[in-house]
Amino acid sequence: MPVPMTVTEILDPQCVLVPLAARTKREAIDALVDALAASGRVSDAAAVKKAVWDREMQRSTGIGEGLAIPHGKTPAAHGLCLAVARLAEPIDYDSIDRKPVRLVVLLVSPPERTSDHIQALGRISRLMTNPQFRERVYSAAGPEELLELFRSAERG
Repeated sequence: MPVPMTVTEILDPQCVLVPLAARTKREAIDALVDALAASGRVSDAAAVKKAVWDREMQRSTGIGEGLAIPHGKTPAAHGLCLAVARLAEPIDYDSIDRKPVRLVVLLVSPPERTSDHIQALGRISRLMTNPQFRERVYSAAGPEELLELFRSAERG
């Protein structure tokens, strides 16, 4: 039986942006995709932005409680890729609960990794359902602190 992946296994520390000064959903997504491109996790930033934005136009990935999980599938992704931004200021994201977003977790994967993609989305969602964990993440001072919060939560 395969070992379940953890968020921190697919999250490159270079792709943790805390705090990120973005004023719009598009700026936040672009900054996260650019971080993935800079770390070599994706080969074509423009193709990734298009894939994520096309998915976002179908329905907002602002899932509520200050969290958005934009995602997309593209051959430009080298495996499952994750990037996280704790926003400097909450932004309007057309979230289902109409609350502004404070954390954006971007997931990108190759088209053939559908089940891994869905598993990773579920894992992020489950971690973020804990209100105490969510508040600690939303107040993380820097990338190292945010990464450590995810590591601790996954250790249990």
